[in-house]
Amino acid sequence: MSLLSLTFHTEQKTVETFDAYSKNELKQMIENLMQVEKYYFSEVASTYIENGKNYNLLLIFDDEILRSEFITNELQNIKDHLAKSFGEKVMIFQTELDLLHSRI
Repeated sequence: MSLLSLTFHTEQKTVETFDAYSKNELKQMIENLMQVEKYYFSEVASTYIENGKNYNLLLIFDDEILRSEFITNELQNIKDHLAKSFGEKVMIFQTELDLLHSRI
């Protein structure tokens, strides 16, 4: 199993539009990802965010090869779609999670 965390940060004035986008277009893009075994999309509750809102997409792959293929081939496609729809109003932060211990 291999994990990738994508955090989406939206400006405050874009939150409502991104909510709708995430429920429709983004969800459809995620559902169509062949390399992804499972995923978890969530709102991030944080006292550190004063302006805007964060969302997180945790992608679960069978192995590191599939995760690497996704990063190389599909992640840029998602970034391009977001840039086309939101410009710089939505930022994506990518975190590769490499297993040390697990109880999953």
